[in-house]
Amino acid sequence: MTGSRRFGDGLAVGPDLTGAAEVAVAQALAPLEGAVPDLLWVFVAPGRLGADAAEAAGRRAMELAGARTSVGGTSGGVIGDGRGVEHGPAVAVWAAVLPGAAVRAVRLVAEQAEGGIRVAGMPVPRSDDRVAALVVDPYSFPVGGFLEHANAVNPGFPVVGGLAGAPGGPGSNRLFLDGEVHERGGVGVVLGGDAGVRTVVSQGCRPIGPAMVVTRAERNVLHELAGSPAYRRLAEIVTSLPPAEQELAGRGLHVGIAIDEYADDHGRGDFLIRGVTGVDPEAGAVAIGELVEVGQTVRFQVRDAAGAGEDLEELLGTEPVSGALLFSCNGRGTTMFESADHDPALLRRVLGDAGVAGFFAAGEIGPVGGRNHLHGFTASVLTFR
Repeated sequence: MTGSRRFGDGLAVGPDLTGAAEVAVAQALAPLEGAVPDLLWVFVAPGRLGADAAEAAGRRAMELAGARTSVGGTSGGVIGDGRGVEHGPAVAVWAAVLPGAAVRAVRLVAEQAEGGIRVAGMPVPRSDDRVAALVVDPYSFPVGGFLEHANAVNPGFPVVGGLAGAPGGPGSNRLFLDGEVHERGGVGVVLGGDAGVRTVVSQGCRPIGPAMVVTRAERNVLHELAGSPAYRRLAEIVTSLPPAEQELAGRGLHVGIAIDEYADDHGRGDFLIRGVTGVDPEAGAVAIGELVEVGQTVRFQVRDAAGAGEDLEELLGTEPVSGALLFSCNGRGTTMFESADHDPALLRRVLGDAGVAGFFAAGEIGPVGGRNHLHGFTASVLTFR
């Protein structure tokens, strides 16, 4: 095993969550051929069993694997063994031997401070650090503010991960880190050295109509696009589509905001996708889920299963990959595709026998255009060469 990488993943389903954790760990450790994992991720979907059962399963998985660093959290559904289970009870485990990589555990805590909330625990990246991978509790951790701060303090340093989303609302999530279980904040790792990682963020949309420059806007409201009322531009684009495309636009219209408005051409991955949140035909305005400024380039988008699958496959590319962590939106799965297996099965088909595990997130974290964002309906992937 010296000098070689190994990745394994496991998935077990059933009402005995602790037993499921034991099975999933055994499956994930098998390809490691007896080596101690440098990194273990544990994903628990408790279903109706509740937080106590999830905590026991997480503790058992970490104890049994004996990894040098263990991290993870709870969600509504988990991913492993080429499959997705949208509703628990289920446990997925991912294990890796990473010779030459530096792995630092991260424990994030939000604290009240003068003038607002302060986040503690995120280390300053070292010169050879490559990425941070996190799971956070959305009820107790200000992920939006954290990402804004991270972008300002450490520009260009990528952060990937997802929001925990166990059933039950506030207080239902559990976060796992090095044998301990936490109810609030966030957990994760910073990977450096010879980690061999790459981030892939598939927002799953395809464009309709032309790219247009914003000529008048106020905060998140588009008033004019290319010199004409924004609503008129939108109506012209939608009415020119075939009936099936119009139906797609009616079910869920989005807008892409160009990361670099000075680029001569904007292709896949060059837009930050946000939802269209409202329209005002009389005022000619279109509201979107992001602040926008005059001079930026936007393009309306639709999201469907075929386009989302094509987007993910193209972004994964052909680079050899041995392992991957997958944070897939809980609005994907059977809501978007014919099967909850779509994203993990696609990764298995594209990446071969790579060990892949993750969870269905209540929001996905990933970089687009050199800045970290909180996404929806996205597959955020961390691949290991």
